[in-house]
This record gives sequence, C-alpha cells and structure tokens, in this order.
Amino acid sequence: MDWLELLKSVVLGAVEGLTEFAPVSSTGHMVIVDDMWLHSEQFLTKPVANTFKVVVQLGSILAVLFVFKDRFLDLLGLKKLKGQEGGRQSRLNLLQVIVGLLPAAVLGFLFEDYIDEYLFSTETVLIGLVAGALLMLAADRFAPKRAKAETVDQVTYKQALLVGLFQCVSLWPGFSRSGSTISGGVLLGMSHRTAADFTFIMAVPIMAGASFLSLVKNWEYFTAEYLPFFIVGFISSFVFALISIRFFLKLIDRIKLVPFAIYRLALAVVLALILYL
Repeated sequence: MDWLELLKSVVLGAVEGLTEFAPVSSTGHMVIVDDMWLHSEQFLTKPVANTFKVVVQLGSILAVLFVFKDRFLDLLGLKKLKGQEGGRQSRLNLLQVIVGLLPAAVLGFLFEDYIDEYLFSTETVLIGLVAGALLMLAADRFAPKRAKAETVDQVTYKQALLVGLFQCVSLWPGFSRSGSTISGGVLLGMSHRTAADFTFIMAVPIMAGASFLSLVKNWEYFTAEYLPFFIVGFISSFVFALISIRFFLKLIDRIKLVPFAIYRLALAVVLALILYL
C-alpha cells in the first residue's frame, strides 16, 4: 500500500472524526468524499471499502469513551460520579441505554445487506441530507419551551425508547445518527446538551456492534495489505473525533440545530448541481 493510498485513509478518518458527532452525517460525508474524489473501491474492492466506512468509526468510539470515561465507569458500576457517592438520587443507568439502542440495532441487523448494497451512494446521501435537515428544523421549531431533562440523569425510559426509534432513520446514509437522535431528544423535552450527551453515550455500543458485524461479514475479503489502511484511518478518526466532540459539546446549547440544518441543505444543493447539471 503506497503513501497516496494511506493519505486517502487519513482523509477519510478525518472526515469521519470531524463529522461523526456533528448532526451532518459522517457516513454521508465519507461516501461523498470517497465517491467524488478518493475512489477507495479501486484499490480496496467495494466490500472492503464499505466495511472501512463502518469500522473506521471505532476511532470515534474510542474518543467518546475517553471524553465520557467517568460516565461509562458509572454505568458499569465501577465508579460513582461526583455528587452521587453518598446519595440514591436518580441517574442514567445501563438499562436506559440498552432501551435506547435496541430499535436501531434490530433494524440494522435485519437490513444490513440491503443498506450496504443499495444505500451507500451519493444520490441516497443527498436524500438523507435534506430529510435530516427538515427534521432538525422541526426540532428547534416545535421543541418544548422548557426542557424536562436538563441532564442525562433526568432522561426517562420512555424518552430513551423514543429517541431510539428516532435513531432508526439514521440507518439511511446521510440522515445522521446524532442529527436524528438529538432532534428526537429535543422534541421529547431534553435540552440540546442533554440530547447530545445521551446520543454520544448511546452511540458507543451500536457503533461498536455495527463495526463488528461488518468485519465478520466481510472477513473473507481482507488480506494483510489492507491492514495499514485501516490502522491509519482508525488513528485519524480518533484524533479528529476527540477535537470535534469537545468543540461540539461546548457549542450545541448556544447555536442549537438550525445552523447545521442550513449547512446540510446547502451541501445538498451543491451535490444536486454536481450530479444533475
């Protein structure tokens, strides 16, 4: 594998890391960048290229684990968060996270082959960008005036399940996992920061599961020559995700979802002009 191919891995990892947790669709951006400029299928084959777009998310998962390490240790019963050591006050628990991730996990497992075969294209991403933007605009427009859940410790089982149902639409590339779940959370009465925190926590098991399934399914296509491409992409994804998560969490309660929706619509217009003119 030559240096130019490894540079393409760095670029795809950076695109994944920078966009995974912003509500703009990381998979959609990777598909666009790869289809239009990088053409990784030419040296990886289509199954391996599609698998890379899923597995590279492991770098972003590691970044979430790093940022939310205390929260995950608390969920696993290995550490008490500050302010909870001596009390029994309500807090987010592992069952709520499982309730939230189950709907998309089940649908993703059932329709994985269909998604890989028919939905990884610039045209389908274009549809997802527009539909996701409309959902985000609706979330900011129709959200309750006062949030019922100001922190993830106030998220209810019902909210967790309904956010999980919103997450199902993100199986369509371009829709965005964080865009759909943050929008759903806001509509259900979470603050923007709470919806973002819950989204990031919930993303870890479902992204890890999707990566594992994709690896198992396409294991026969892998040879040692592809390993450097995956390693470089993983490192790039981790570094850029670490930067973007911290930046996004500081920003989301101030600017909310409208600017991201406008960006998505503008990108969709540009893509449409490129594809159809």
